[in-house]
Amino acid sequence: MPLAYADDMTLPATQIESSSDSSQGQSVGYQGEPVSSTTRLGLTDKETPQGVTTITQQELKDFKITGIKDALRAAPSVTVEQTETDRTEFTSRGFDINTFEYDGMGMPFVGTVLVGEQDLAEYEQIDVLHGANGLMSGAGNPSATVNFVRKRPTDTFQAQINTSVGSWDNRRVDVDVSGPLTPTGNVRGRFIYTHDKGDSWMDRYGHERNVAAGLLAFDLSEADTLTVGFSQHNSDSNASTWGNLPLVDSSGNAIHYSSRGANIGQPWTYWNLNTQRAFAELKHDFGNGWNATLTATAVKEKQDTNMLYVYQVTGDDATVYANHTSSEAHQLLGEAKLSGPFTLFGREHELTIGTAYGRTHQQGREYDVSADGSYETSFAGILAGNAALPAFNYTSDALTQNFVDTQRSVYAGARFSLTDDLHWIAGARMLSADASGSSYGADYYTHAHGKVTPYTGLVYDLTPQWSVYGSWTEIYTPQYNVGADNKLLAPLEGKSTEVGVKGSLMDSRLNVTAALFKADQRNVAEDAGYNGVQEVYNPVDYKSRGVELQASGEALPGLDLLAGYTYVHIENDDGDRARKYVPTHSVRGMATYRLPFMEQAKVGTRVSWQSAVQNDDNSAIRQNAYALVDLMASYDFNSNWSTSLNLNNVFDRKYLLSLYNSATTASYGATRNVTASVTWKY
Repeated sequence: MPLAYADDMTLPATQIESSSDSSQGQSVGYQGEPVSSTTRLGLTDKETPQGVTTITQQELKDFKITGIKDALRAAPSVTVEQTETDRTEFTSRGFDINTFEYDGMGMPFVGTVLVGEQDLAEYEQIDVLHGANGLMSGAGNPSATVNFVRKRPTDTFQAQINTSVGSWDNRRVDVDVSGPLTPTGNVRGRFIYTHDKGDSWMDRYGHERNVAAGLLAFDLSEADTLTVGFSQHNSDSNASTWGNLPLVDSSGNAIHYSSRGANIGQPWTYWNLNTQRAFAELKHDFGNGWNATLTATAVKEKQDTNMLYVYQVTGDDATVYANHTSSEAHQLLGEAKLSGPFTLFGREHELTIGTAYGRTHQQGREYDVSADGSYETSFAGILAGNAALPAFNYTSDALTQNFVDTQRSVYAGARFSLTDDLHWIAGARMLSADASGSSYGADYYTHAHGKVTPYTGLVYDLTPQWSVYGSWTEIYTPQYNVGADNKLLAPLEGKSTEVGVKGSLMDSRLNVTAALFKADQRNVAEDAGYNGVQEVYNPVDYKSRGVELQASGEALPGLDLLAGYTYVHIENDDGDRARKYVPTHSVRGMATYRLPFMEQAKVGTRVSWQSAVQNDDNSAIRQNAYALVDLMASYDFNSNWSTSLNLNNVFDRKYLLSLYNSATTASYGATRNVTASVTWKY
């Protein structure tokens, strides 16, 4: 099994916004406002010539969303492809999301996969910038960029404790304390602690997450603020899966399971992650609107796994692989940015310039049962959790990783006010990427210097409430997937275009967006199978076309909602429909209503629907269209105490979690479940 790469891990904050920054990121209820680190140029949603979705803190609290996967399932246009218990891919507009940012900073994933479950206790909101983002994130990709916005120390004292219990013996406690540490408030602090433990609808599978984070903010002067922080994130899971339930046997016949809890994970399989993050940020205000930010982040991550993979089933005979892996990664990120207004031809414009650096050193080793790595066992025994733990006695240099990735970039972007109502956003980023070392017996390398990614967009204000926009950018992303020739694939390249309209309704309490997009992408990595040592990929070209509709905010007095519809059509070089595991139509929605006759009470629902999907190579492997419905109710006893009840998958819908790529394996989604919570806040 390929080891998890350092770039797969979640990264810490590197561009924390000041709690006093009222112009950015001040989300209210369900009306999200992206922070300046999401759009890089400090643009509001209305000023950004791309679609933006913000998952606000209120939405996270109402529906008891505590992890990244559940949060992005609520984001219109995003599809969560949970291909294993502890590894997840995400797509948007038909392509893999390959960049997670933390307060505006992060290196692209290697392998477009998230390892484990990132707890959201540390984060205030999640911004999703739709479409290619070469100027703002360093490497263009026509899917989306996800930015996790860290909670920060507050100017006033606040404290909150939340406890919850739920199905499958799940229990959780959250502690969040923040406020000034000196009489003048020039030193502020925040402490966050979370313990989350429980089992699952899947046989034998369980998890435990422990998060502790501390932040300090120092006002060194009226113009200078230094913020530092450290966090420890331990995520352990048992009966983890490598791959999932086989859907067909070696003859192509469907395999039927009597229980949605069926699991190939064994009592001895596990995936443990231990991540430490430290960061420092210095912000300086030069006056006259000019600001500079200098950030640095260091990350250390350790992973330890025992895994079992079912390769083929014939009757009750299963061909499996099993191994033990351990890895350690060290990562350093840094950025310097300067932004402010300037005057040209009698008008005021905005300029942002900056430079960024990232370096990852990954080391790891795999231990197999033999040089071949495979053996035969009973499939019924696997499903019963009775597969014996084998001896992991074999290793070699071909089962190791030792490589270094480095990325450096400089960027500049400006928002020109051509007229009072017409604004032009233009800029470019020059990227250099180097990698050296080895991974699973193959050279791990890349060398790309001086690659320029241009970006341009126009926004025209029709009225104070309505605007139209258009944007265009090139796509460029170095790849780290290996082809059949044991060499890294050529970089992703292409072009992306988007046009749309944005509006503000209900006295600016409700935001609406409608967008048309298209993207052409070359050298997309498609899984070509396992070569006995690692996964290999083929480069494929695709075209994507689609529509996105979204509304967020207060639709009626007391009625908050985030809702969206997405249509996407993907074709290959031959003009045939491709990537059929991506739903052509999808609807996501969350809504809550505060009862007018009982203002302490709130009720709500969360709905997710998608059209049918299927395996790209075998039309018999498919998931019919399905909808999931969740319900919630909460009651505020007073200003300090409240309680809530969440019922998920109310109609107990049976569905497969993912048919990502050409997968012939999948697991079933969660059955009906309930969570009860009690919250105290001050």
